[in-house]
Amino acid sequence: MATTENHLIELLPRKDRLSLLSVCEPVPLVLAEVLCEAGEPTRHVYFPTEGFISLLTAVDLHPGLEVGMVGREGMLGAQLALGVATTPLRALVQGEGSTLRVETKAFKRELGRSDALQRGLLRYVHVLMAQLTASASCLRFHAIGPRLARWLLMSQDRAHSDRFRVTHEFLAYMLGVRRVGITTAASALQRSGLIEYRRGDLKVVDRKGLEAAACSCYAAERQAYAEVMR
Repeated sequence: MATTENHLIELLPRKDRLSLLSVCEPVPLVLAEVLCEAGEPTRHVYFPTEGFISLLTAVDLHPGLEVGMVGREGMLGAQLALGVATTPLRALVQGEGSTLRVETKAFKRELGRSDALQRGLLRYVHVLMAQLTASASCLRFHAIGPRLARWLLMSQDRAHSDRFRVTHEFLAYMLGVRRVGITTAASALQRSGLIEYRRGDLKVVDRKGLEAAACSCYAAERQAYAEVMR
């Protein structure tokens, strides 16, 4: 396996990339599968090549709130680069696809022998920190409509498709709002001709219009990634 569609692996020098790929195992990402729970030992790391993963935090008795998202631009398990063995957040497969999985012990060996991998993951941790910060401020200061537009754009970026399946109930769960708020916001986006939605099937019709409707967090996150992950 000499090539991959995961950006973090693609950025590595050829020798380091081939070494890492030699310990990778391709596995499917199954919709709604929980890959890890917060506080658990990290058993595997994941480099998605298709599909994407939601990073969730639980508060009191609430089921969870999405604070980050991982697709082929990144990885799940980057805390190992900081020497942290436990998983900080719950990881839920949000978009089915495929991923490269590495057992933690083997991944630590690769980290120890590849300075390029270590540097790349530390930069990616910076990107994740920026995403977590943006999610917190977005939740506090931005209205549901712009937040929903941001979420749809982030999902489309990682789904690499104009169409994906998502329910109002799931969106309410991800964004931490009541379902009626999602229904109102999604209806407004649909009336504006930005999306089409029917029975869980969503299509992005006007990408530029959706970007204009999204809060400033979306553009800021994309810029942060482009500046750091080169």
